Amino acid sequence: MIADLLAALLIGFLGSSHCIVMCGGIVAALQLALPARRFSWKLAMQLLLSLGRLTTYALLGGLVGYFGMQAMSLAGISLIWLRLIAGFLLLLMALYIARLWFGLALLERGGQVLWALIQPVSKRIMPLDSLPKAYLYGLCWGWLPCGLVYSTLGWSLASGSVSQGALIMLFFGLGTLPALLTFGSLASNLSKFKNRPLVRYSAAAILATYGIYTIYLALKRLVF
Repeated sequence: MIADLLAALLIGFLGSSHCIVMCGGIVAALQLALPARRFSWKLAMQLLLSLGRLTTYALLGGLVGYFGMQAMSLAGISLIWLRLIAGFLLLLMALYIARLWFGLALLERGGQVLWALIQPVSKRIMPLDSLPKAYLYGLCWGWLPCGLVYSTLGWSLASGSVSQGALIMLFFGLGTLPALLTFGSLASNLSKFKNRPLVRYSAAAILATYGIYTIYLALKRLVF
């Protein structure tokens, strides 16, 4: 389980370059929308926005983990098969991190339908002039269509556990925080570091190795 959480953290951190493309505009717009108050208040607002987003991630992870658990009990699906699926999902995410395959972006199209229902709710919360509103907006923000989020949710489904599914999504969300909470030169330097080929390929190799190892353990139990 610890290895799963570390892998989820790594995926969130290195995949957050995509988060900047998807969410960077939202972060900038929200910064401009915040009233002219002291820095500590704005920082609290940003933290609550992120907390709301992570709450949504964790709830979705727990929900799909529950579905995976029910599938095992009702349909007689073994956890081994779910772990096999998890291994293949890790391989796909490794290819995405290495920028060798961008098929995960296709998943975002399916999420547009759901986002069309959530977006009007988020607009009613504006303007962001209080801490509770920041948290509520963050809850909506967590539904923004993202192929990497959906793939990690698939991994949570394959966990076959409510708690593990929630933790996987929570750690994925924590991995995205540095990219979304940093600004200016710090954000630029962080982005440059993550985009170095050596960093991307090394991380992708680690994820791919863990994915292959997960597949190997699942196949070993199926065969023997």
